[in-house]
Amino acid sequence: MPRPTSDVQAFEAHATDAELDDLRARLAAARLPEAETVRGAAPGPRRWAQGVPLDDLVDVVHYWRTAYDWRAFEARLDRIGQFRTTIDGLGIHFLHRRSARADATPLILTHGWPGSIAEFVDVVDELADPDDADAPAFHVVVPSLPGFGYSDKPDATGWGTEKIAAAWVELMGRLGYDKFAAHGGDWGGNITTVLGGRFPAHVLGIHSTFAEGLPGAPTDGLTAVERRWTEETRDFWRHRAAYAKQQATRPQTIGYALVDSPVGLLAWILDKFAEWSDTEDSPFETMSRDRVLDDVTLYWLTRTGASAARIYYESHDSLDPGLRVDVPSAITMYPRDVEKYPRAWAQERYRRIVRWREPESGGHFPSLEMPEYFVRDLREGLAAVLAAPAPRAE
Repeated sequence: MPRPTSDVQAFEAHATDAELDDLRARLAAARLPEAETVRGAAPGPRRWAQGVPLDDLVDVVHYWRTAYDWRAFEARLDRIGQFRTTIDGLGIHFLHRRSARADATPLILTHGWPGSIAEFVDVVDELADPDDADAPAFHVVVPSLPGFGYSDKPDATGWGTEKIAAAWVELMGRLGYDKFAAHGGDWGGNITTVLGGRFPAHVLGIHSTFAEGLPGAPTDGLTAVERRWTEETRDFWRHRAAYAKQQATRPQTIGYALVDSPVGLLAWILDKFAEWSDTEDSPFETMSRDRVLDDVTLYWLTRTGASAARIYYESHDSLDPGLRVDVPSAITMYPRDVEKYPRAWAQERYRRIVRWREPESGGHFPSLEMPEYFVRDLREGLAAVLAAPAPRAE
C-alpha cells in the first residue's frame, strides 16, 4: 500500500478554559421562553408538537453547564487520531484509525447534519480492530464536512456534495488508499452516492442508509409498507422540513442565532435528535446525553452553526437525476428514518444492490441509537459489497 503523503498534518483538539467558562456563563444567563401550550401532554409525539419542551431543555442545559465533560471527548478524539490537510484551498479535518490487520479495507464514513464526527467515535475501534478475528476489518477515515467541526469554513460558494465527494477521493489518495469503500447517511449518504456514481475507479462499493429514488417514480406494485414509506417521506417534506428550507434559503440569518446562543443551538439540534430517532418520547431513551452534547458542543466551540447550515444552500435537491451507481451497493432502510424509498425505486439509481435490509427498529442516527447493530450491519453489508463479482463484459 502506498505511503501517505506529507500534505497531512497531525491535529489536536483543545478548547481553552476561557472558551468553556464562557459557554457555562452563557448557559447560566440564558433567557428562555414560556412553556409550550401543549405542556402537560402525556409522553409521546404530542408533547413535542411545538418543538423541544421547556422542561426537557432546562434539564439538558443544567447538565451541560454543571456536569458535562468536554475534555473527555477531546481525549477520545486524540486517542482515535486526528489530522488535517488542505484540499482546493480548504482545510479538511478528519479522524484516521488504521487497523492492525493486514487484510483491512480502507473505509470512509461521512456524517450529515445535525451530526458530526461525534456520530462515529463509538464505532471506529470495533470497525478497525474487531474482537472477532473472522469479522472484516477496516482502515477507518471520518472527515468533518466543509464548514463543520474542525474543517475550515468555505468563504465562497461551490462546496456542494459533488465537490465534497471529489475532495474525499483526494483525501483517501493522500492517505495511500487509492481504492476504498464508503458509508454515509443523511448528507453523508448523498455524498456516498456521488462517490459511487462519479468515482467507480476508486470506490470498491458503498453502504448507505440513504437511497434516494428518481423523481416521478410510480407507486404501482409497491407493498403496503412501501406505500406507507412514501407517504411518510412526503409528509416529512411537506410538514416537518421547515429547518431545511430555512437553511437552504437563509442560512446566514439562522446562523446568527446558532453561533451566538448555545441554548438556541442546542434546541435547534436537539429537536432533530428527538424527532428523527426511534423513540417514544425522549432521544435519550436510546442515545447518550453526553454524546449528543459532544455533537452540540463541537458546533458551539467551532462556531459552525452558520457554515454547517450552508450545505443546504449549496446542495438542497441537487442530487443529479441522471446519476447512476454501478458499484456494488448495500442499503439499509431504518424504519424511523425521515426519508425512506422502496427498493424498486432505489434500484433505478443503485443498479447493483447486493444487500438490502429493513431492520425492525432504528432511526436517523443508528450509530448512536444502536451502535452494536450498526457495526454488524455495516460489516455484513460491506462484506457483501466486497464479495460481489465483477460485472460481466457485454
